[in-house]
Amino acid sequence: MRRGGARRRHRQKPSTRFRASSAVVEFSKPLTAHATPIPGVVLYDLPVHGDNRGWFKENWQREKMLALGLPDFGPVQNNISFNESAGTTRGIHAEPWDKYISVATGRIFGAWVDLREGPSFGTVFTAELDPSQAIFIPRGVGNAFQTLEDNTAYTYLVNDHWSADAQGQYTFLNLADETAGIAWPIPLEQAELSEKDKKHPRLGDVVPMAPKKILVLGADGQLGKALRETYDGEASVEFAGRREFDLTDPASFERNWKNYSAIINAAAYTAVDNAETPEGRRLAWDINVSAVARLARVASANRLTLVHVSSDYVFDGTNETHPEDEPFSPLGVYGQTKAAGDAVVSVVPQHYIVRTSWVIGEGSNFVRIMASLAERSIEPSVVNDQIGRLSFVEDIAAGIRHLLESHAEFGVYNLTNDGEPGSWADVATRVYELTGHPVNAVTGVSTEEYFRDKTAAPRPANSALPLDKIRATGFTPADAAKRLAAYLG
Repeated sequence: MRRGGARRRHRQKPSTRFRASSAVVEFSKPLTAHATPIPGVVLYDLPVHGDNRGWFKENWQREKMLALGLPDFGPVQNNISFNESAGTTRGIHAEPWDKYISVATGRIFGAWVDLREGPSFGTVFTAELDPSQAIFIPRGVGNAFQTLEDNTAYTYLVNDHWSADAQGQYTFLNLADETAGIAWPIPLEQAELSEKDKKHPRLGDVVPMAPKKILVLGADGQLGKALRETYDGEASVEFAGRREFDLTDPASFERNWKNYSAIINAAAYTAVDNAETPEGRRLAWDINVSAVARLARVASANRLTLVHVSSDYVFDGTNETHPEDEPFSPLGVYGQTKAAGDAVVSVVPQHYIVRTSWVIGEGSNFVRIMASLAERSIEPSVVNDQIGRLSFVEDIAAGIRHLLESHAEFGVYNLTNDGEPGSWADVATRVYELTGHPVNAVTGVSTEEYFRDKTAAPRPANSALPLDKIRATGFTPADAAKRLAAYLG
């Protein structure tokens, strides 16, 4: 059954060229990137320098290509296809890895068809390539070429090692598919094709290649449940609670990570006071640091994006606000383990550290406790010298999704709700007001007074996190006061 939107065809031919050796090459073009109708497919002009002896080019130069916007796709294997005769035609094969394709000698007519799930499924792009050009083909885009000269060598870098098992993940399209309508320069009946390529399905019978998956860890916690709602119904997102993925068990990390694009780590040890005990200290370091180090190794080795949730507790709270680049200064064990986890994640090439504070979601939390006290006409004493903002999990989840989908610059992002910072006593007073109870029932006390004669971890006095960096990506956190009112119904 046909999927996706309308098929679009586009063909590009190079401009003025010169002959060098047996190949037709255009000299002295600047290194330039050209977008194509297929998302993620980019055609590059490569500078070629030549004289009476021949020519030279930088076929792949990571630093320059990254500056042009090419993904840092991490090639691990270089393959060359030598074709003795003009008219040799290969494809259309969509493989489960990214490819950077160029011509070493000779000239080809290339054809690419988007065979990924989504609205661009079936989009076609064609171009003639000589050694002065290259093209980047993302995973799931069908690739084919026809040689236009004898002795053509076609080369490509790929970011996964070929294996016989991987062939089972290919998606194929028939070279003669009428819907794609590729105008082969040498008619296929006159070209050299393999019998296997002749038998590939038409577009209407192609099963699109599914995207790589996002794995959400800690999926049964407050933030995990919000992420379930945010990604509800999306087959490309997999959720794992403690039973499905035990962060303390090294065996949990042994899986085929090639099928994933990102890990969202919403799991953490958050018992702040219990972390000060011998048993709690061990658990906090095990979950917040050792497990995170395993995730970091997995993400680095498999070129995955690692999203990690951080905390205001990585700071001592002596500053009024805490920008993303403030040095760590944790007070207690919990804060120390969160800071150590952040440091580990920061070395992963593709990472987002999402720093938040005063998290409110489903289940027991400060707001629900205050609402319960109000309903029972209890007059609580609440700390009034710790300042910060509430962070509702629906907004944290939405912000994480935004960072992943917008391909924002990797790094640390503060993510709380917006509005004027206030104290825990201010929040409690507002809860009493919104639930129709006397606001003077709440009495503000200092942290020292509240925890007198109690075993408790030290808390940062100021937890306000500036939101300028996340706003600059196009994400605007909701106002905390409005979210609180909606949360209480």
